[in-house]
Amino acid sequence: MKALSIGLGIFILTCSAGAEVFLETFDDRDIIKQWQELTIFHGPPGVHSWKIVGGQLESLVIGADRVTRLFVIGDEEWEDYDIEVDVKPLRKHGPAHIVIASRIHQTKKDQTWGVLCTIGDVPMLEPKSMARCSGRRLPNGVAILDYKKKPYPSLSVKKWSHLKLSVHGKHLTFWINGEQVLGPVILEAKKFEHMEVEFPDYPRGKVGFGVSNYSVLFDNLSITTGDDIPKSVTPRTKLATTWGNLKQF
Repeated sequence: MKALSIGLGIFILTCSAGAEVFLETFDDRDIIKQWQELTIFHGPPGVHSWKIVGGQLESLVIGADRVTRLFVIGDEEWEDYDIEVDVKPLRKHGPAHIVIASRIHQTKKDQTWGVLCTIGDVPMLEPKSMARCSGRRLPNGVAILDYKKKPYPSLSVKKWSHLKLSVHGKHLTFWINGEQVLGPVILEAKKFEHMEVEFPDYPRGKVGFGVSNYSVLFDNLSITTGDDIPKSVTPRTKLATTWGNLKQF
């Protein structure tokens, strides 16, 4: 199996089934500069930093940080894909949650929209930890459409967990540690006259993951797409890490 590294810093692995797997193991410290950060404000921002430590991406919070911070990459023309990432919460600084996001795109109205699946606390809306899938307008996050939610415990601190989000057509499914927690969720456009807002049906967009009010480690991000490599991705000739060499925990 041949592997190539690409300009975005994610590896391409060609699978036997015809799919392409984009893999980021955060071994290159400079790769962090090629990602985009989106923020959703729920309260006063705290002191926060992204940095690569020991081959893992660290989201470090000092004090409390009631801002949801998304790390975003990809192409707005991406449609169907599976996103997987390992996450290890190090410290909870109050009500907090972890995010995995899909179909992040900008509309003609110069607004950015995305579908977010979260696990953890949403204190303004729920009194306890929830698994939640919602469509929303970014970055302010005021316009929110809940697709599905259920009570679910927060991720264990100082323990690795695995998140997976699958988006194919109008169907979305969310897994936590191999358990199908939410879905299939049907992504449909919806208009609320009283809110003067129209939610799209999220046909395509970039991917991302993120955090609010946790210090946390991320690793082994993979994005499995269809046959076509997005036009914004330009392969180079440097050989990359294969599945057999992924870091183990």
